[in-house]
Amino acid sequence: MPRATLSLQIPEQVWVSALSKQYPDAEFTVLAAMPADDTGVGLVEITAEDIEPIVRTIDGYDTVVSVTILEAQADRALVQFETTEPLLIRSLSEAGIPLELPITIVDGEVTLELTAPREKLSELGTLLDQFGIPFDLLSITQSIDTQSLLTDEQYDLLETAIESGYYDTPRTCTLTELADAVGLAKSTTSEKLHRAEGKVIKEFVAGGDGNLE
Repeated sequence: MPRATLSLQIPEQVWVSALSKQYPDAEFTVLAAMPADDTGVGLVEITAEDIEPIVRTIDGYDTVVSVTILEAQADRALVQFETTEPLLIRSLSEAGIPLELPITIVDGEVTLELTAPREKLSELGTLLDQFGIPFDLLSITQSIDTQSLLTDEQYDLLETAIESGYYDTPRTCTLTELADAVGLAKSTTSEKLHRAEGKVIKEFVAGGDGNLE
């Protein structure tokens, strides 16, 4: 399943974006977030040299329904909030993609790590555009559960091949040396390795690489 890394510019009308831009050296780490009817509830840890003015500012935003300070120190505060504009949570929820926490917002920007089918990632891209949330796709990788895809014998063979340097460049382990390591004939090792490699490659290609553009 594709895993994407996105960098998002949170719209300025969202209070946490405006707040983080007002205090660009502060870090706002969202530890928990969930939709609640027409609002969103979250738990954020704020880290800065001077916390007091930041915490005072939060309650002044019209879109912030409630603020509860759970813990406060000179350079750190734990705050629970409810907002009427949970755009990020809403867009992920409508795309059917879970929000992987924690995420850290600095100066209006946040980096997300998302794992979802490629059609869901594509749908998310459309929703982010609709909500006016600019984003950049930093990377995308295809994750494969090789342990469930392969038999135990195939998995052990691939694992041994990797550890022995069979796939290194330049190769530091020959097929003959690999066969000796697993106690099989060279021809048998070659056949089993080819079958295992074929399964992994087909799964990777079938999964696609996703597209948010």
